[in-house]
Amino acid sequence: MNTDPVVTHPDLQLITLDVNGERHDVITEPRRTLVDVLRHELRLTGTHVGCEHGICGACTVLVDERPVRACLMFAAQAEGARIRTVESLSEDGGGGSSGGGGGELNDLQRAFSEHHALQCGFCTPGFLMLAEGFLAERPDATKEEIREVVASNLCRCTGYQTIVEAIDACATTRRQACANPCNSPAGKEH
Repeated sequence: MNTDPVVTHPDLQLITLDVNGERHDVITEPRRTLVDVLRHELRLTGTHVGCEHGICGACTVLVDERPVRACLMFAAQAEGARIRTVESLSEDGGGGSSGGGGGELNDLQRAFSEHHALQCGFCTPGFLMLAEGFLAERPDATKEEIREVVASNLCRCTGYQTIVEAIDACATTRRQACANPCNSPAGKEH
């Protein structure tokens, strides 16, 4: 008797996801969204489910380093891509499948804390991943550009100003850190 769930249940499929640098084989229905698989199959609950219509941004993750609404993407569509969740931000190198590695907060997370860019915290993981993807693409972003980008996610508590300030402070710190070692004789290639 065949006990392979994919064979015995033709409505299931086996997909392989690369999440936070780890490979995960998942048996799931083709209609399952990425956010559902991340939360329920992989137990990465830092990615939140809000509106389930792609409006609020609480489910934002990075797919191939670009911000994506995980509630609008089928998990099967992410096969072959590199997925990063908020758990990947801790300084222990990725958090792993345990849902967060207990490492130190990264610079963006520290900036959010220092600038009080969160209140209830429900939207925070989505803003962190949106900002992480945006700053990777636009490290020299202005406050106005940051303000325009964060307007795509919803927050009902902060009023956005502190979120903009936190992202701007992180971007400034990253630029300064790169400028110093990058311009020093030790940082230049020979």
